Amino acid sequence: MLQTIETMNEAVNNFIWGVPAMICIIGVGFYLSIRTNFVQIRKFPYAIKTTIGRIFRKRTASDGAMTPFQAVCTALAATVGTGNIAGVTGAIAIGGPESVFWMWISALLGMCTKFSEVTLAIHFRERNEHGDYVGGPMYYIKNGLGKHWQWLAVTFSAFGVLTVLGTGNATQVNTITSAINSALLNFHFIQDSQVKTSSLIIGIVIAVLVGLVLLGGVKRIGRVTEKLVPFMAILYILLSFGVILLNINNIPHVFHDIFSGAFQPSAVTGGAVGSFFLSMKKGVSRGIFSNEAGLGTGSIAHAYADTKKPVKQGFFGIFEVFADTIVICTLTALVILCSGVPISYGNPAGAELTILGFTSIYGNWVSIFTAVAMCCFAFSTIIGWGLYGVRCIEFLFSTKVIQPFMVAYSLVAIIGATIDLDLMWSIAETFNGLMAIPNLIALFLLPGTVAKLLKEFFISEESESKL
Repeated sequence: MLQTIETMNEAVNNFIWGVPAMICIIGVGFYLSIRTNFVQIRKFPYAIKTTIGRIFRKRTASDGAMTPFQAVCTALAATVGTGNIAGVTGAIAIGGPESVFWMWISALLGMCTKFSEVTLAIHFRERNEHGDYVGGPMYYIKNGLGKHWQWLAVTFSAFGVLTVLGTGNATQVNTITSAINSALLNFHFIQDSQVKTSSLIIGIVIAVLVGLVLLGGVKRIGRVTEKLVPFMAILYILLSFGVILLNINNIPHVFHDIFSGAFQPSAVTGGAVGSFFLSMKKGVSRGIFSNEAGLGTGSIAHAYADTKKPVKQGFFGIFEVFADTIVICTLTALVILCSGVPISYGNPAGAELTILGFTSIYGNWVSIFTAVAMCCFAFSTIIGWGLYGVRCIEFLFSTKVIQPFMVAYSLVAIIGATIDLDLMWSIAETFNGLMAIPNLIALFLLPGTVAKLLKEFFISEESESKL
């Protein structure tokens, strides 16, 4: 049965993440960049100033909403996860160091894609029967493209429900169990024969915790993520910088491998990775898995923001992709590549390679801290994606199915703790691609709205500054 599923998934995955998909994802990002005059580059200082300034501004949100900071933390909670750790590791192992280059390219264009998604989500959002803000691709398709495109909104939501179970839950739980089990094994608290039992127990605990947070509603999700995200990001960044500083002499060689290998992969990996397209595919697909630019999912969280300015919240989208991929994914890649840990190019790898990069420098004791950081990363992602799943299932049916879905979503954690890692990542990549298609179509058809809102916003800003 598993062999059949693997064969079918591989066929679909190869089609979705083939040349057409690469052209569509990069092409739409480039098209949006042109239509907005490359806002992600032109207004990058403004984006950083605006977002960092609002992050430290204390405020409360109205009913059914989050503060802009809580909204971006919820979105970052979903993006800053195993894609930054296990995803980057997998991309390097299968696609070589050069896959990092393609991650950067996808992130550069993805900044504009995410900016557009967030802006449209705020502009076309609604209030549901509970008074909560609801928005995202299904709503900007419905309200931006009209009733004739309703089928596209339904398609996005259907793929969204399937995606959250794999990308948002199962792969994250698998990373948590790997991190905890690695720490337990390093300190001899468990034996190899006890790993399966340990994974099952961890899965049950996570299922309970996820259920408690999600069933607490929007306000509880916002409160959890605004505390968890800064903590986990700072901890991980500090540990990463320590590894890099202690191996600073290796950094020039690492960057040489990343750039030279981007166009000549076999020269860096000794022939284990000889395909230019394989490196690009892994870099772009894992980059999207990490920052979600093109999937549209992050805009669902941003739609909760208590703001009346879509473009201003849109700048959080630029900041989000920058922080997620350019900063954290790059740090993960540098930890692996500069620490000198052995990489079996051409073979899949998970979070354990990142952990090995840390332990090779700090010793086994640091596996405790890396386990904590990875658990925070992954758990926050589960919470964020749980919210996405709720909105997708609500759009398809009604608010009555929300609680049953939350319970089912929580229980998937138990499956994620015990299932095969390689198949799980492959299925998650497939659903990511399927989910991206309806969103990319909508973004391709709505650039005029984004450009108009952007122009009006800065005209308004200039008028206010003159008063």
